[in-house]
Amino acid sequence: MNRRDFLKTTSASVLAIPLRSLTAQERNISEKKSGDEILDQVDVRIEKHRKGNAVLSLVGPDGKSLDPGLAVEIHQRWHKFLFGCNIFKLGRCRTPDDNTAYEKQFAAMLNYATLPFYWWNYEREKGKPDDARTEEIVRWCKANNITTKGHPLAWNWVEPDWLPDTPEAAMQAQFDRIEHCVRQFKGDINIWDVVNEATQYDRPECKQRAPKLTEAIRRMGVGAYVCGAFKAARKGSSQATLIINDYRTDPAFIDSVISKLVGEDGKPLYDVIGIQSHMHGGYWGAEQTWQVCERFAKFGKPLHFTETTLVSGPRTQQGWHTTPEGESRQAEQVTGFYRVLFSHPAVAAVTWWDFTDQGAWQGAPAGFVRADMTPKPAYEQLQQLIKGKWWTQIKTKITETGKATFDGFFGQYEVTAQSSGRQLAGTFWFDESAKEAVEVRLK
Repeated sequence: MNRRDFLKTTSASVLAIPLRSLTAQERNISEKKSGDEILDQVDVRIEKHRKGNAVLSLVGPDGKSLDPGLAVEIHQRWHKFLFGCNIFKLGRCRTPDDNTAYEKQFAAMLNYATLPFYWWNYEREKGKPDDARTEEIVRWCKANNITTKGHPLAWNWVEPDWLPDTPEAAMQAQFDRIEHCVRQFKGDINIWDVVNEATQYDRPECKQRAPKLTEAIRRMGVGAYVCGAFKAARKGSSQATLIINDYRTDPAFIDSVISKLVGEDGKPLYDVIGIQSHMHGGYWGAEQTWQVCERFAKFGKPLHFTETTLVSGPRTQQGWHTTPEGESRQAEQVTGFYRVLFSHPAVAAVTWWDFTDQGAWQGAPAGFVRADMTPKPAYEQLQQLIKGKWWTQIKTKITETGKATFDGFFGQYEVTAQSSGRQLAGTFWFDESAKEAVEVRLK
């Protein structure tokens, strides 16, 4: 599988694999569990939902099966699960050395990046979008096997100054923009946060900063607005993975947005439910995290935790700074949060917000790395999970039946072997959809 095909696989086609629904018994048990009980069962659930037994049929360059007893090494190269972060600071940190450290540490742990598409900043002058910046980030992500997502296509937090005078014309410009962006980057960006925070579109800040779009949503109704936005995105690409994203995790998100986001045939227009989890004010804990997952898993769509924050220091009158105590607490909370999410069968991605304390949202010490780019304990401990405990490296031998088997995490792999004095290698994709032996040709 070449890189282009692999990156395509990691977007719409992989995310389209049906989720395994929890049984009634599992759901009832989970509802009764405390946070400690949920954490106690994390490894059992990860073993069940994130791993499988792979059977490989290995053939050489001539198409013939490799000899029984031949030693092979199997190395995981990529997780199916998307571990991500926004990548807003790529190439824009304070110094060249900071930029180098940012790139190195981002690519060493993560396989998923969120690119900025905030309309008011992306297209400050009508007809002159900042596509060059997006293309720069896309090139870097491709070089590092990182899947990309655009965020957000529609959000009435602020609006461009040049929008048409009437709300209706402004909204039509919004829909045109959505379709254009998805079509423009089709093949490079295949995952999109289409609509952001529609549950409270009419906040005072929205009315002040985006009066035309806010009034247009009021006139249309939230249902028509979100449906129109998703239909525009689908026009841009029939294969894109489309996300409805919000910070509300209570039934209001379901009642006011998700329940309305259906087509004429009654089927959902969205592919993924996006859940924000900014925890500047305090950690949710395992029990609340699990309950949120359960609340939205019932829709049978993958869940993406799209914006996650846990800070590493208290806010004081002197500002908001990272501290040793705060970093220790952040690391414990980060690993607990990720372990719960990775163990829940409905969750397919987690995106952190932001990678570094440099320029982090709200000025908070929210990064995986400090402002000087040194890694915090949260980075080190999470990396030990993603690229350690949750990573598969196996040495085995081809059996008498000509197969190689192993138990591993879902994702992309490379297999290597020495045969007839030659070093052979091949790649393959392995996930829960594999029902038969996966044939891998080594060259």
